[in-house]
Amino acid sequence: MLQVLGAAGLCYLGLVAALFLGQRRLLYRPTRTRPALGELAALGVREIRLDTEDGLALLSWYLAPAAGRPVLAYFHGNGGHIGHRRERLRRFAEAGLGVLMLEYRGYGGNPGAPDEAGLYTDARAGLAFLAGAGVPPGQIVLWGESLGSAVAVRMAAERPVAAVVLESPFTSVAAVAACHYPYVPAASRLVRDRFDAGAWIGRARAPILFLQGGRDRVIPPRYGRALREAATAPTELWFAPQGGHETLAEHGALEAALEFIARRVAAPSSFAAPGAIDDRAAG
Repeated sequence: MLQVLGAAGLCYLGLVAALFLGQRRLLYRPTRTRPALGELAALGVREIRLDTEDGLALLSWYLAPAAGRPVLAYFHGNGGHIGHRRERLRRFAEAGLGVLMLEYRGYGGNPGAPDEAGLYTDARAGLAFLAGAGVPPGQIVLWGESLGSAVAVRMAAERPVAAVVLESPFTSVAAVAACHYPYVPAASRLVRDRFDAGAWIGRARAPILFLQGGRDRVIPPRYGRALREAATAPTELWFAPQGGHETLAEHGALEAALEFIARRVAAPSSFAAPGAIDDRAAG
């Protein structure tokens, strides 16, 4: 019996060690090939170079806004690359929005390897680019998708912006890790890249829209609710009961976000018909 328990203990310790050593491979799932603009070039989207404070040159995409329209600084999730968000970019272009589709280090052919500090550095380089392009803070909307929601929260805590959209957000990676690995009691303490949005959101002053799905199995909606409760800025919630982690757009999330931006940043007639969406559920 002692031998069996000893073997089980060693197996368990091996599992914990594997999770600890491989956690960044689990957290970051980049597509490393360079994305092609393709037909987006005809819409005015162009490749740009972002120079980070630590010496990296990052490929990203930029679409200048129509006159007087806001610019989205878009921070994507942990998987793929910016090319996988091209349909979203197309919809934003149709609305006349400008878009900085930021690509992280280690993604989309970019140099470096992703980690928490690096993603924040990349985001700051993107916002510095917008400042250099003459986009005032009152015309910048931060959009954070999944893991990118923590990046958006951190940037909103550091500087003034017009508004923030958080899609499938969470309080911290450590909290989500504890949810997914309940058989590892110390899971939350082993996380290196914590992305503790809950610790930063109270410093954000811009209005925030939360986009959440009731069938999100990757980031259960309770984490978004907890993050919203920690916010001190005005918040709104759009909730799709049947929405999953990657299907919110299919339930109308993009249109809800465009309506929010229209009310909060520009004249309501700019993008969509006006209407309140505070705590609204998708149909």
